Amino acid sequence: MLFSNYSSSSIYWTLVECNSDEPVEAVERAMVAIRRSQNRRTLARLAAAREGAGTGGGRATGGGRATAADGAAGAVADVLDIIEEAEEAGERATVTSVAVALNIDQPRASKLVATAVTAGLVRREADQADGRRALLVRTPAGRRVSAQAHAFRQQVFGEAMAGWPEADRAEFARLLSRFVESLRSGIR
Repeated sequence: MLFSNYSSSSIYWTLVECNSDEPVEAVERAMVAIRRSQNRRTLARLAAAREGAGTGGGRATGGGRATAADGAAGAVADVLDIIEEAEEAGERATVTSVAVALNIDQPRASKLVATAVTAGLVRREADQADGRRALLVRTPAGRRVSAQAHAFRQQVFGEAMAGWPEADRAEFARLLSRFVESLRSGIR
């Protein structure tokens, strides 16, 4: 369950009904709950539990408990997501862009990228315009891992909205996308 500590109705009741004049507070608390439920370790545990139950979606390690390897795998998934986002925007990813996107220092980003390269998920290409820079590109294996990550996350989100009418799902997608774009615009 995505919100193991909260049911969606209790979040709504506590945050919206009781504080109807405070929608920003409700959004903030909901975002904190989402952040906690979507961190690498939580998703690794969920994936491991699903695999252990025979539903796929991840690898079982540590009896359903997250391990350091799960954290590293999650960090590599973050790197793949950033490279994919750059590709979709018609841009090229670099170690610097990974560091900026993950809000980490350059040496840490370099280690994460090196892990992805060693795993065969990313390759470095020389930047023809600036020989000092290496551009990051997903390999076919990296594209497969990205597709698997998307499928797993979409399955989890779809299950969370399974009882919602289609119109509500579409409206939530529209508003959430708008909200995220507003956040990005305000941060840049």
